[in-house]
Amino acid sequence: MPASDVKQIPVAIAGGGPVGMMLALFLDHYGVRSVIFNPELEVRRHPKGSTHNSRTMEHHRRLGFAQQIRDLCLPINRPMDISYFTRLNGWPLGRIRQPSEAEKRRVVAESAATDQVPEPLLRANQMYIEMFLLDQVRARPNITMRYGWQVDKVDDDAESVTVEATDGKSRETWRAQYLAGADGGRSFVRRSLALRYSGFGTLDTPHYGGRMNATYLRAPTFYRDILVHQHGWQYWTINPDARATIISLNRDDEFLVFSKGDDTGRVPTDAEMVSHMQRAVGAAIPIHVIGHWPWTAGVALVADRFVAGRVALAGDAAHLFTPTGGFGMNTGIDDASNLAWKLAALVQGWGGAGLLQSYETERRPIAQRNTIAARELNKHLAGMPVHAAIEEDSPAGEAARREVSAHVATMGEEFASVGVQLGSRYDGSPIIVSDGAAPPSDDFVRYTPSGVPGGRAPHYWLGTGRGYGDSLYDRLGRGFTLLRLGGSAADTGAIEGAARKLKVPLTVLDVPGGDARDLYGCDLALIRPDQYIAWRGDAPPTDPDRMIARVVGAG
Repeated sequence: MPASDVKQIPVAIAGGGPVGMMLALFLDHYGVRSVIFNPELEVRRHPKGSTHNSRTMEHHRRLGFAQQIRDLCLPINRPMDISYFTRLNGWPLGRIRQPSEAEKRRVVAESAATDQVPEPLLRANQMYIEMFLLDQVRARPNITMRYGWQVDKVDDDAESVTVEATDGKSRETWRAQYLAGADGGRSFVRRSLALRYSGFGTLDTPHYGGRMNATYLRAPTFYRDILVHQHGWQYWTINPDARATIISLNRDDEFLVFSKGDDTGRVPTDAEMVSHMQRAVGAAIPIHVIGHWPWTAGVALVADRFVAGRVALAGDAAHLFTPTGGFGMNTGIDDASNLAWKLAALVQGWGGAGLLQSYETERRPIAQRNTIAARELNKHLAGMPVHAAIEEDSPAGEAARREVSAHVATMGEEFASVGVQLGSRYDGSPIIVSDGAAPPSDDFVRYTPSGVPGGRAPHYWLGTGRGYGDSLYDRLGRGFTLLRLGGSAADTGAIEGAARKLKVPLTVLDVPGGDARDLYGCDLALIRPDQYIAWRGDAPPTDPDRMIARVVGAG
């Protein structure tokens, strides 16, 4: 092909799901052009996960559209409770209370200056968010869209990556400085690099384990006739005959149902799924099946490498999760946040030779941590007892229901796990400058804010209000930000000069509150573009040039 026919782009992205789109939007945020290849013409309109955790919502906030995403939630005053029954018209077994979106907003509005959750977890199905993100991508001139195009050849020659793609009629060749593979669990990019997953391929349990079915259905009288006094987000039926997890998708008539599948992987008929759902409900309510597909629960798989040459993997191409905890997509979007600023730094000329490899160094351990956290929640769920007598109006039935209720009472962290959401750390990363202080212990349940380099920058409300513009995160620069904390008069000139020499974008931000300084434990803290602490001290380092070089991978 003539060189004139080869299209040039800084970053190519294979995969136009939420991780690929967020990566492109982050790159646009930093002023970097990209092209997205996606085999389908649109995002797929079928339901997936409904959990957008606090860290993901902080990423949406950084890109300027968190509030618009929040408005895609279930009815704002509906509690997000998770309820357990023998059947939905049978015996109640337990209820995990979860606040409505309106309650969460009130908590933020009344929060202390040092509160660590400016963006609470959101329940809104991923398919609605993907449609919103697609509209955002379409509106950005820095993003070229090749939806309906399949990448089928990749060649990394060390100087750039050649990507070939087809829409079935035409063929294009692109030369990119870097390629990101965000093309899902069957990633062509990962397979082209001969990289494999390692970990656990399944977990056989009576609930979320082994072969499963996901069914998208419409049940127009479900809320009116069955759930009128049980409004919530998720409903579980626990009996020997028809176990199901029923997830609300919209205001009142669309649902996603998970049920155990056939070991052969056979897709059930519509009639079989209607029968199963009616037995789980305990009533012959009208049901229309929109679609269903098999999947495997219990997986905890991580690619052997995340970076090879000028190619990086993100999202499901790099790690596969079981859905307990809702960590999968959220971990992928956190991948995109980490990868995007590093690609931008390399494209713009201020990133060092070690910067791309640091993506794997930092993110692969987090993928291992989060996949195992999800699997452990899955294993806890596997302990749910289901006795043959559970539906009997008898002492044996009452005892069986008490046992299930006791187990349900221990399951709240499947739906919270703020330590997983906010507690990821990059200790030991070559681009983090350690000061020798011990970081907080890793706790899946609790998040402990810390100024020790390598963790998420502790949040602080700078403004008197609790809206956009009031958060510390709203005032961080698009490059690095040097915080001057607690009214410190420390001279930042040497650090600013070192950043100028390497053309590293740097903003200096004064955060005068003494309680903010207490959060960070220092007078100065250097925050990366992805809101992680790269360095801290009470005075500039003795060699600021070396420190700046290190945090951008040139040390």
